[in-house]
Amino acid sequence: MRIGAFELAEPVPDLNEPHAMAVISSWMDAGKSASMTLALLEESTEVGALATLSRPGEFFDFTRYRPVVSRNDDSAEIKLTNATVTYAKRESGFDFIFLRLPEPHAMAEIYIDSIVELLKSFGVKRYGLVGSIYDMVPHTRPLLVTGSASSESLQNSLSAAKVIASNYEGPTTILQLIGQQALQSGIETFDLIVHMPGYFSPEDDYRGQKRLMEVIGSLYGIPLPQECNDKAREQEEQFIQVAEQFLEQQPQLRVILKQLEDNYDARTKKEKEEIRLSPDVEKFLQELGKRFEQS
Repeated sequence: MRIGAFELAEPVPDLNEPHAMAVISSWMDAGKSASMTLALLEESTEVGALATLSRPGEFFDFTRYRPVVSRNDDSAEIKLTNATVTYAKRESGFDFIFLRLPEPHAMAEIYIDSIVELLKSFGVKRYGLVGSIYDMVPHTRPLLVTGSASSESLQNSLSAAKVIASNYEGPTTILQLIGQQALQSGIETFDLIVHMPGYFSPEDDYRGQKRLMEVIGSLYGIPLPQECNDKAREQEEQFIQVAEQFLEQQPQLRVILKQLEDNYDARTKKEKEEIRLSPDVEKFLQELGKRFEQS
């Protein structure tokens, strides 16, 4: 069965007013925090395959998203980048749809139309985009999460989870049009972005995963797994130790850290005028990042 450019897995499930959440794996997924959050949500429910693009090469450039070769005994398998959609049925209430959506290199409008058509075909009631980015935020403050929602009640729920209203203007991903078109189709929408210190960038950032799970958990009543909490705490303690050692060796950098903290505090207090950061901040971030990598 086809819906737009997607081929559905058989048998096609009957979903109850599902809520959908998406990550953009090739762009807004720093430290893989967003994609790990989606994986954790899938682990908390019984998940099944729903759809993939029937011809991903129509949308993706495989000289940029390189195929991956894996070997098993004497055989080799080549895996192509693809958009993947899974679903999770719950014992009561609405179900979930999870989307992993690489950014397209061609035919973006058809790609987006197909995704929105898929959402509408399954009667999706809410669509959310979840992401993670590295930003000029201090390690001495809780991770900042910004976001927005299409309804006042959902925005209030985000605010209750300490999500700061987003006021970003500038370049963005073409996949933001999914939310715009979904809203025009009567689907409630939201987005969540966790901002993490740019001078600490592990391959798997569990701190970002934990913070996103805290917000999503508050929306849907999903408890934070203890393993997720433990990994984030261990990573946080490791980084704080390295950062403090670095600051002891170069105490003048505490002035720069104070600028980052003041900027963070201004954002969380919704002050209109953002504090200008010193030109030395970039040097501080680079040096601290190198120090952590060597530890």
